[in-house]
Amino acid sequence: MPGPTQSTSSGIRPVRGGIRALAWLLALGTVIFAIVNVMFEMTERFQGGPMAEYAAGLSIANWFVAALKVLGAGVAVLSVARRPPLSPRLMNLSIWAAAGTLGIYALGSIVQLVGMASGLAGSPDQITPAGIVYVLGFLLAAVGFVALAVSHSSRAGLGVRVALGGAFGGVIILGLILFGLPILLSALGVFPADG
Repeated sequence: MPGPTQSTSSGIRPVRGGIRALAWLLALGTVIFAIVNVMFEMTERFQGGPMAEYAAGLSIANWFVAALKVLGAGVAVLSVARRPPLSPRLMNLSIWAAAGTLGIYALGSIVQLVGMASGLAGSPDQITPAGIVYVLGFLLAAVGFVALAVSHSSRAGLGVRVALGGAFGGVIILGLILFGLPILLSALGVFPADG
């Protein structure tokens, strides 16, 4: 068995226990969060109320996001695997993409929360305890995925360029979710034309 400074056959040094536990904790939390999306579908959450005309598109987006969450859980676990099926470089790009997606989303949510608290973007009355927990959850997940990504970069001996490429990919993923998907669904007529 290789020692802590020796490489495994995949060209990456073994992971320490704390990072392995973090990866599994993040994977579990991410899968639980994906189950929330499945529950939305099972309870037909989007079928009634003011968003009813968007129900079909929201359902597509909901399943897409649930799949991304499951993929993120897999990336977390594979980042600490002894023999991952991906090359160290591709694995590093993937874990940094997950960290970038969560990090930018958490940062945007914090800015939105500050905007509401200050009255610049909404009202302080719109801030709820559930909303604060939601933002804190994303912030903690982002920090956790960054820790996994830094650990993987260090163990694989990969530089900043790979990390920046992965993080930039994460920003693109978030843009596709928040902007590209709604535009596509509107163009396909799934969302109303005025939406």
